[in-house]
Amino acid sequence: MAKVMLREVNGVVSFYFAKKDMEETIETLEFDTEDNWGGEVTLSNGETWWIQPGAKKLPKEEVCKKIAD
Repeated sequence: MAKVMLREVNGVVSFYFAKKDMEETIETLEFDTEDNWGGEVTLSNGETWWIQPGAKKLPKEEVCKKIAD
């Protein structure tokens, strides 16, 4: 589990993991509505992470889990 910062600029959602100084963009989302946003996401570097689905209120800090490299 890792604390990450999620923010949106011009429709692009950034995924920032401070502990590794890694900032990537979210390329795909399992759930992409205002009321149900998150789930399994793929980052621009190819990694897959899990974000607890919930209302899309960005920016926010979220605890996420890395699923695959």
